[in-house]
Amino acid sequence: MNRDLAILLTGTDEPQPERRTLRAGALSVSLEGGNLRAIRWHGVEAVRAISYLVRDENWGTYAADLSAAKIEEGPDGFSVRYSGTCTSGSGASLRFDARIEGKAEGELVFEVSAVSDRDFSTNRTGFNILHPIVGVAGAPAIVEHVDGTVEQSSFPLVIDPAQPFLAMRAISHEVMPGVRATVRMEGDTFEMEDQRNWSDASFKTYVRPLALPWPYVLAAGETMVQTITVTFAGEPARKVAAAASDVIGIEVGAPTEKAAPAFGLNITPEEISATLSTLSHLQAIAPRHLIFSYDPLQGHGEDALQNFRRLQQSFPVPVTLEFTLPCRSDPAAELDVLAREIARSGLDLDALVVVPAPDLKSTPPGSVWPDCPPLDEIYQAARDRFPNLRLGGGMLSYFTELNRKRVPADHLDFVTHTTSPIVHAADDLSVMETLEALPFITASVREIYGDKPYRIGPSTIGMRHNPYGAGLAASDGRTRRTMVTEDPRQRGLFAAAWMIGYAAATADAGLEALTLGALAGPFGVVEDDKRRPAFHAARALAQLSGQPLRRVHSSNSGAVLGLSTGSALVVANTTNEAVLLSLPQVSRVEVLDQKTAATARHADQLPSRDCPGKRLRLGAYGIAICQLPGDA
Repeated sequence: MNRDLAILLTGTDEPQPERRTLRAGALSVSLEGGNLRAIRWHGVEAVRAISYLVRDENWGTYAADLSAAKIEEGPDGFSVRYSGTCTSGSGASLRFDARIEGKAEGELVFEVSAVSDRDFSTNRTGFNILHPIVGVAGAPAIVEHVDGTVEQSSFPLVIDPAQPFLAMRAISHEVMPGVRATVRMEGDTFEMEDQRNWSDASFKTYVRPLALPWPYVLAAGETMVQTITVTFAGEPARKVAAAASDVIGIEVGAPTEKAAPAFGLNITPEEISATLSTLSHLQAIAPRHLIFSYDPLQGHGEDALQNFRRLQQSFPVPVTLEFTLPCRSDPAAELDVLAREIARSGLDLDALVVVPAPDLKSTPPGSVWPDCPPLDEIYQAARDRFPNLRLGGGMLSYFTELNRKRVPADHLDFVTHTTSPIVHAADDLSVMETLEALPFITASVREIYGDKPYRIGPSTIGMRHNPYGAGLAASDGRTRRTMVTEDPRQRGLFAAAWMIGYAAATADAGLEALTLGALAGPFGVVEDDKRRPAFHAARALAQLSGQPLRRVHSSNSGAVLGLSTGSALVVANTTNEAVLLSLPQVSRVEVLDQKTAATARHADQLPSRDCPGKRLRLGAYGIAICQLPGDA
């Protein structure tokens, strides 16, 4: 891929690790950056990934410098050897040697031996094993523990706020009728967490229990060896289905009882000037609501509220104020201050979300919760001071924190949380795979809070803050990295596809509002007065707001997602390759992909054209906005 195309698609020319498929009989794996993905048996994914990772003190992942790679393939197996080095912020170097072997009879071994030249501080160093979620969540599992006991259990269906399994040595599950996969983990104690909490599309089994202190030190000169072995037993009870057609079918059904959520954007005090200077773009998108963020601990004061009022006068839509309660004094007194500031500013609010500052940091299972006033007291104080506003609560961070600290929703008019796909991984495939987890998140919220009105956002690819460490990771604006604010993909077609995919993946949740990104800044859909591809995704979602949703079925939801209301259908190609779509009858279509992106930077509306023959080729990370006949 040439540099210009890479930047157009993903906002960066940073090379992606080469991906190579290795096969041994019915076993296949993808080797990428020294780690394994898509471990398949007879073409069926059994394990999503096996990775050897080195985490820093803020849960960021060190980039490993790999060398001396040697790959051998034969009719009955394959082998991989390589070395790697990770360098800590203090200059300590951790060197490791890796061995991967796959055998046609159904065995895969991944072993790593590591040693540091100096004491090496880390939150976690070792293997992560990811199981897929679709078809696995809720399925039976057999777990062997480190003490030799065996537990008959199942993968959680509703997202587990803590660890489904502790003190693990091995886990097995049925991959397909007649075939079981067993993952054995040696060299330390392992446990599993439900990564759907963070919108990862996986159950993660990781080394070293979270109950132990972190960060910890890998002592200089001490060798650490870990081994992961995957074995397959049994024969498929029926013939495995052939590969899907190259044509991806999109079907649109009858209207449902749900409406598309009100689409919104987030405005911060730091971006208010840029937003006011590009007001015409905001008017062109026409979001149905705005979230104004206000955090006194970040230096936000009454001037920010006055600037919000200026924007509101220029663009009058319902406004929610997202307020971080400092908790430096009595909550009632702090809310009194807020009430006076809002009154003086003239800001006209529709809703208020109140979240105490201590809840901006995550509390892992088994850890001590930080001091925080009782939520019911906070909500009652807010209700007393803002009786005419709808009151929201939940988390300004992620579903993880909402799942672990469940708010007393009886005091609230709606619950809310956000997501970010780069908490644990930042490669393109992993980020798009997070869309698989969103229906599990929304179903879990419904399991906890029933039919309570429910909002999501502002959700973005980049992270607003880091609940899991001292701060966000440094970003150069080019590198794909976990836990950064400025993710380069926000500039590319990637972000537009991710936004449409996000809305499609949450369409069944009955959301009241969905907020994705901002107008300007690192999460923005506009840059230097030019429209990023995400601008057109935002405009499309705003146009769907409030309309009755229709069911949409994709024959390959791992590649194409869509949502429909009335006579509109919006689809997204969530892959890095062009796809051929078979659509219902379409009268007109607007396409945003690599062929039209340059023109789209300078226009509010995408070019519209006919779509003869119900077939449409959509480029990598492209979106299509289709007009359906009235009786479609």
